[in-house]
Amino acid sequence: MAILPIIETPDPRLRTISEPVEKVDDALRALIADMLETMYDAPGIGLAAIQVGVAKRVLVIDLQEPEEEGGEAVRDPRVFINPEILSASGDLVPYNEGCLSVPEQYAEVQRPSHIRARWLDEHGKAHEEDLDGLMAVCLQHEMDHLQGILFIDHLSKLKRDMLLKKLAKARVRAA
Repeated sequence: MAILPIIETPDPRLRTISEPVEKVDDALRALIADMLETMYDAPGIGLAAIQVGVAKRVLVIDLQEPEEEGGEAVRDPRVFINPEILSASGDLVPYNEGCLSVPEQYAEVQRPSHIRARWLDEHGKAHEEDLDGLMAVCLQHEMDHLQGILFIDHLSKLKRDMLLKKLAKARVRAA
């Protein structure tokens, strides 16, 4: 396993539309293992393959929620290959989103509170499930990456420009 470099905005590769996975094999499972290691190291709760330069419809999520309030975070990684949203609720919920490709910047995004999704896991097994809460938000966020969309694209031009200006200032200070 390896920690892969995460592509950051404004890299044009983030705007690439990812290709469907044709075959779930050992090479894909190795990529998935690297993506999980990269996500945990960042640290983050979701990562799409395009964020590490691979234009395949693959993403990983681990909300790392504790079993009990105030308890230790528990790893429960989930793999989504060729994910599709079959239906989405009409009610939108705001969530303060961030992204490993837009480091240390956060903004409120409105998304459907409940979705029904279908995908393959790392063994090629098909799944279909109703998702809500943070998992629904995270899956929608990561699936946007597969279409070349960043969470900042859901913001008004004014908010997006302000956020990108803050990011540029932070990079100058870090250099």
